[in-house]
Amino acid sequence: MTEHIFFLTLEVAVICCGLVSGFFLTFSDFLMRSLYLAKVEAGIEVMQIINREVWRSIYIFLLWGMAPFAIVLAGYAYWNITGPAMIWVMIGSALYVFGVLVISYGFNIPMNNRLDAMEYSGTEAATYWKDTYVSRWVLWNYIRAITTGGAAICFLVACILIAQLQ
Repeated sequence: MTEHIFFLTLEVAVICCGLVSGFFLTFSDFLMRSLYLAKVEAGIEVMQIINREVWRSIYIFLLWGMAPFAIVLAGYAYWNITGPAMIWVMIGSALYVFGVLVISYGFNIPMNNRLDAMEYSGTEAATYWKDTYVSRWVLWNYIRAITTGGAAICFLVACILIAQLQ
């Protein structure tokens, strides 16, 4: 990968990370609040549907595809880029991988699976939804929004630093 291609690749990473961060922020900022304010059964049922349908969306390709992409960017930067730009790429890659893989598989996805296993109109689901799911899920989702947004910023700073050298 030449420096020019690497630069273009970083630009794509900025856009992808920004889109992923915006998606997470949308959910945390108003979508989950709206689901919570709906009738409990309706909020649970819609969230269950969303959690199933998201796996068949273009968004999933972007979300999961960016993780190995970030790892490749970090590897390339480590071996081929010198100076602060390399550090910004490494930090951005780490933020993305942590924010998406670690947090998603450690917190949000297990919570989604637990909610999905419940009858949406049952008392167990209603209790879990009101007392645990929404508040914890939103907290972790905000962290995902912040880390992926941070990754976008790091990749953008790396782009600026590389452009200054050219």
